[in-house]
Amino acid sequence: MPSTKTAAPAQPAAAKKMTEDLATKPAPATGGNAKTQVTKAKTPRARKLSKDTTPEGTEVAELVSSEVVYQGPLFRVQHDKIIEPSGKHNERDVIRHNGSVVILALDTSKSKKNPWVVIERQYRHAANQYLWELPAGKLEPGEDPLAGAQRELAEETGYSAKRWKPLVEYFASPGFLGESMKVFEAEGLIAGDAHPEADEEIDFRLVKLSELLKMIEKGAIKDGKTLTTVLLYARLNGSKRTKK
Repeated sequence: MPSTKTAAPAQPAAAKKMTEDLATKPAPATGGNAKTQVTKAKTPRARKLSKDTTPEGTEVAELVSSEVVYQGPLFRVQHDKIIEPSGKHNERDVIRHNGSVVILALDTSKSKKNPWVVIERQYRHAANQYLWELPAGKLEPGEDPLAGAQRELAEETGYSAKRWKPLVEYFASPGFLGESMKVFEAEGLIAGDAHPEADEEIDFRLVKLSELLKMIEKGAIKDGKTLTTVLLYARLNGSKRTKK
């Protein structure tokens, strides 16, 4: 059977002339033999991270003006005009919030390496879906974070705990959200009656840490505070997902 060849598309006249000019244009003279000179773009080198990674936290923006453009029961939105620490003038819309607490409630009575973890399932309208999450909630104005964490755990799950300690503090989306998330570990759990707020419908259960890590690997956990907290705790405690 004869082979079939597809003819190459004809070049437009202007493109053909440009190709011919480039092919016949002599290389620039360099005093001796003519050589083609190629200039390579320099790749910027990343600086090594200093051993001291403690955030300085001393430089803040100068607030020129601030206007509250929305005030709600949970947060307010401010339009700020600022001078950044670098001296640059800027305008930012920021959601201001009292801050939140997150609770990693652990039952370590059977295993320290693979404890049971309290998680919740509730509908989140902003995400338009049900999410598995760690217990968490907003702080009241002026409320002590530990007291807020103890209150939220009791309200949402009925549990109290004998031992509490801070794990980490982070900002979930600092580009526009001023909410700080303070995470606490709670151990020595004592069961009680939950009393969630009127607008909350929460289903909670205990899951082994190894199973929770499997859920994360499969993409079943989409909540940022839960991902951050569980993975950090697992790393700090040398926990690994158990193989089947």
